Amino acid sequence: MADIIIKNAKIFTSDTDQPFASALVVKDGKFAYVGDEAGLADFEGEVVDLGGKFVMPGIIDSHVHVTTSVAFVYADLGEWVPVEGKQEALGFMADYIGANPGLDPYRFMLPRAALHGEELTKEDLDAICPDTALVILEGEAHSVWVNSKMLEEHGITDDTPDLVPGLAYFARKDGHLTGNAFESTSWPFLFDQLRASLTGEQIEAAVADWIDFSKKAGVSAVFDAGFPAHNDIHEKIYAQLREMDRQGRLPVYIDGCYMLTDPRMAKEAIEETKRFNREFTTDNLKVHTLKILMDGTLKIETAAMVTPYTDTGAVGATAFSAEELAEILKDLNEAGLDLHVHCVGERSSRVVLDGVELARKELGDDFRVKVTCCHLWIQDDADLPRFAELGVIANYTPAWHNGNMGLGCEPSDFWPDIIGEERAGKMFRSKTVWDTGALVSWSSDDVDFNFITWSPYYNMEVGMTRWINEKTLAPEGQTCKKPLDPPTEKMGIEEMILGYTINGAKQLGIDGAKGSIAAGKDADFLVFDRDLLTAEHEGFSHNEPSEVYFEGVKVN
Repeated sequence: MADIIIKNAKIFTSDTDQPFASALVVKDGKFAYVGDEAGLADFEGEVVDLGGKFVMPGIIDSHVHVTTSVAFVYADLGEWVPVEGKQEALGFMADYIGANPGLDPYRFMLPRAALHGEELTKEDLDAICPDTALVILEGEAHSVWVNSKMLEEHGITDDTPDLVPGLAYFARKDGHLTGNAFESTSWPFLFDQLRASLTGEQIEAAVADWIDFSKKAGVSAVFDAGFPAHNDIHEKIYAQLREMDRQGRLPVYIDGCYMLTDPRMAKEAIEETKRFNREFTTDNLKVHTLKILMDGTLKIETAAMVTPYTDTGAVGATAFSAEELAEILKDLNEAGLDLHVHCVGERSSRVVLDGVELARKELGDDFRVKVTCCHLWIQDDADLPRFAELGVIANYTPAWHNGNMGLGCEPSDFWPDIIGEERAGKMFRSKTVWDTGALVSWSSDDVDFNFITWSPYYNMEVGMTRWINEKTLAPEGQTCKKPLDPPTEKMGIEEMILGYTINGAKQLGIDGAKGSIAAGKDADFLVFDRDLLTAEHEGFSHNEPSEVYFEGVKVN
């Protein structure tokens, strides 16, 4: 006796052995049969005629930030500074401080582009706030400005060493701190207040919103990509997720990680990943991956480049050398763990590929670490075929493939000044890497539970069109004048679905149970009233499943 019998459907299975089917059967939370309607004669139960509706596997989002986003819900990130220019920004903050006495610290948010090339210093901030700590979060959330009081409270002086010069560092002038901190050196200023205050009830309330979104969007599994510089808060949230799953209240599979942002702590991080693996293993929560922040971002020029940045001549830096990464890979291999690496610049992904090559040469057929490079904004031509050759997974965030990462301006007006015309004309080359035979997966990568850019259908649209236009269901102010070059990097709908299903399952190591509609796998599947394979690409972001099933249970 089957739980569900479905016929007269257009089923895209994401199973290369049987890409399409018209009928399926679910029993005990698993697919018991997938094929044509003739095979249904072997099963009993109520039959549902879908009238030709489209069916696909549940979405697997291969790089999200559940724990970081929970922190963003409760951390006071400050008052948005809605002005242009350094002096106007300082005036706005001074007025706010004067109108709101007694706050400690004062917190603001300001996009770097609003300064129009001018720099804020701790002396500027001391002039408007001398006696109370003050921190300004840069719009991309990868750097901050702080005043002297904030530096003093955190014990940071001119003698404090940088974690990674050129990547995670404190800006200095003539040997003295300017008050500008980048990447991993900036995050402690933002979330330290949550270490003691964040409660289990708060965690569950925030997670409930994410679960509601996942049910609605049809997201059945994710890779949680960690919480920079705050593994203690990260662990606290995992403990709550573990308890929720033990109580049967976690209808999304979460593949977690432990995050390494301080290269000096590599050995300790591997041991902590082992501990997380032991302590956080339930039906829908597992941790078997070390996440490394190998470089930073293009906008603030902390992404590691082979060819220097056009405007400054800087090249950024990587957290590890290829040789150091090879040693980490050997330790992970021995422990049966995997590696996920933040790689934005062309040199960071090259270092990872070189490290994998070194480790493979030494370990041979014994090498079994799943290695994923995520983001991949810029890749050198010579490295594009190496993902397939070395078995390294390429994870992209298609929502960014319009080039507008909250720029506040047209991408074509911004990126050439930073990385030159040639590189600006060939960003996000996911189609080229896909065509080499590499495993490519997709992700939403956001740190804010607004859920617009978390939508897999928004990501699919931008992945297929490489722009945001008036038809796109997108964040306000993100519209572009034209698609991002090159047009040859546009993906097809089947490639988007495969990357969001079976390829994501392979990245997470759960392809034996999830990622495709095949007999014996978990019955995670979505029903749509329209055929996604023939839907118009522009405006694709408006799609949403009418029915969502997780392990055979309808959840929406």
